[in-house]
Amino acid sequence: MRTSSKCSVSPEYLAGSFSFTSVKTRNTALHLAVMLGHKECIHLLLAHGAPVKVKNCNGWSPLAEAISFGDRQTISVLLRKLKLQSREHMEMRRPDLVRALAQMGDFYMELKWDFQSWVPLVSRMLPSDTCKIHKKGASIRLDTTLVDFNDMRWERGDISFLFSGSSKSSHSLTVLDNKLKVYQGVRHEETEAEIEDEVDILMSSDIVAAQMSTKQITFSRAQTGWIFRADKKEMVGKFNADFYYLNGLTLESRKRREHLSEEDLQKNKAIVESFTKGGGAHSFDESVRRASLEPPSTESVSWSAYIEAEAGNPPPLGRTLICKESSKSFKATVAMSEEFPLTVEMLLNVLEVIAPFKHFAKLREFVQMKLPPGFPVKIDIPILPTVSAKITFQEFAFRSDIPDTYFEVPLGYREDPNRFPEL
Repeated sequence: MRTSSKCSVSPEYLAGSFSFTSVKTRNTALHLAVMLGHKECIHLLLAHGAPVKVKNCNGWSPLAEAISFGDRQTISVLLRKLKLQSREHMEMRRPDLVRALAQMGDFYMELKWDFQSWVPLVSRMLPSDTCKIHKKGASIRLDTTLVDFNDMRWERGDISFLFSGSSKSSHSLTVLDNKLKVYQGVRHEETEAEIEDEVDILMSSDIVAAQMSTKQITFSRAQTGWIFRADKKEMVGKFNADFYYLNGLTLESRKRREHLSEEDLQKNKAIVESFTKGGGAHSFDESVRRASLEPPSTESVSWSAYIEAEAGNPPPLGRTLICKESSKSFKATVAMSEEFPLTVEMLLNVLEVIAPFKHFAKLREFVQMKLPPGFPVKIDIPILPTVSAKITFQEFAFRSDIPDTYFEVPLGYREDPNRFPEL
């Protein structure tokens, strides 16, 4: 495998082989094309539907490898394709999702979020929130005071998120700012400038892979009492619940920075220090776009040498890794109630609708695990390597009196397409 940008493999071969995955590394053909800088191969693979979101055994996607390689055009192409494939996946899921929502009873539900951290300075600054969810037919309304919580940035306010299953997919998601009395449709496509801004941020930041490891998770009954021990049972809101300890839940994190200069590292360190001192989040506001890096110098590696390499020790491809790994174990509890009227499957459908809020996406990921019997009315989940959240389902009621106007933009609200730049 030579690292020139030429690709002599036929499109027909690629169309049949884009799903190739190395058993030992789980690198796909797209991973390899990116790491070796084969631009023609990258374009051909993407044209034939190669998935961009897929990760190898170390948790790295082709986009992560493109950031490491440092070619700006390749990063941009993969980023656009990733967003397109995500939209296409949601479009495929939409009919089933709308049907499932319509079949549920109409209800009102409250979720309380309490964020906490083992880092003292951060913990004092973390928000809390009570989310109110109304569901009628195939429509959902989420009211929250927390616009979003992602990458240690958040914004407080009075926000409503509307999903209309009866509307066209391009007009089904709307966010209201009830203080400013403005609304914004959740866009399905980013502008050219927004894509390029995101590329600048990706090229300037650590490449991060973080995931909850559920391989070793077990559940054990929580106990109460000093002398006479008994299984812990308590009321959570209006619901009797059995409490369980989660054992073996870890958040695994990997950070790579072989693509960053010493100047980048100093700038990023200053941003983190400013945040921990209460300076808030910083944006990457650069008047000049970041240029591509010089391609990494890689020794020629034959296909047989790559395939026959021992597991965990593949031949070096692309830029030499500078990687830091960490693993943090979480002591958590989950309260399960068989009295809660909603099922876990119903909750997953609701959470899929409100996935643009990143912390709800984390909740959905957690609930997909194999849990003890019942409904998780109170749970702890890791959100970031240093931040976890306690979620309590403190209110639920089936209701037939929810007005249709709850799911409409109120009169007097004006459209502001730039109110929520990340949505």
